[in-house]
Amino acid sequence: MRRTGVLLFAAVPVAITAAAYFLVPTDSAESPAEPSVATSQQASRQDAKSRAEQERSADDKLIASLPPGLADPARKELAQRLVSSAENSTLNWRSAFGYIEDIKDGQGYTAGIIGFCTGTHDLLALVERYTDSHPDNGLAKYLPALRAVDGTDSHEGLDPGFTAAWKAEAELPAFQEAQLAERDRAYFDPAVRLAKLDGLGTLGQFIYFDAMVFHGPGIDDDGFYVLRERALREANSPSQGGSEKAYLDIFLDVRRKAMREKRPGTDTTRIDTAQRQFLYDGNLGLRTPLRWQVYGETYKVP
Repeated sequence: MRRTGVLLFAAVPVAITAAAYFLVPTDSAESPAEPSVATSQQASRQDAKSRAEQERSADDKLIASLPPGLADPARKELAQRLVSSAENSTLNWRSAFGYIEDIKDGQGYTAGIIGFCTGTHDLLALVERYTDSHPDNGLAKYLPALRAVDGTDSHEGLDPGFTAAWKAEAELPAFQEAQLAERDRAYFDPAVRLAKLDGLGTLGQFIYFDAMVFHGPGIDDDGFYVLRERALREANSPSQGGSEKAYLDIFLDVRRKAMREKRPGTDTTRIDTAQRQFLYDGNLGLRTPLRWQVYGETYKVP
């Protein structure tokens, strides 16, 4: 109610100014309302930008004061191995730079270390950024086709040569570095940052990262940010005074439900017998040794 009251009060002078404007002859050389409104809008935008910068600065200071968590190099390596067990059925995630196939999930070709897809924009973004710095690469000629099929499962303009070109380019250190950079930019860094702001430890940071990889950093019905908002409506995050274990349990429930609703019968073992198991074991620090199962296969990290 307080916010509504402030908005109504603020609207009064605007209404008066507007009325006065219409009383001024239309051929008047000056209109006092127009510059006033424009200046007010400009000031509001500047204030909003300033507040956002201050909030980000405060967030940056908070994160800098926290332990590295999943951003620690050893923990980041572990996170990629965990993701690779679900995305590529191997702990040797570096062998997946050249991986590419259509797994018939409606997202076109899935490729690379975290499953960039031709149908979900992230593969296109990767190739565009890579081409900016390496314009003569073997994938550049497919950019028009990648833009055309973005958002679909179509292979039009990609077959028959794109998969071979991807595998060949993936042999180059420069393209491997590009995949790592795009993973960090679009998935790892935003997920870990937000998890820390939500008060989550290393396991929670990994749970966010894996959800970001699988669901994408979008705001559609099953996008990561929407799933997080749903979980926050059911439980408080640790930064809001809630229990970390209870919040993560709810988040995994929300995520599992979204996976099943989008594709009935989909395998959810990356949650059920991996992340949920770590959570129920009380391993909020994601400490090794670890043992988990995905798709019926057992994996171990000593």
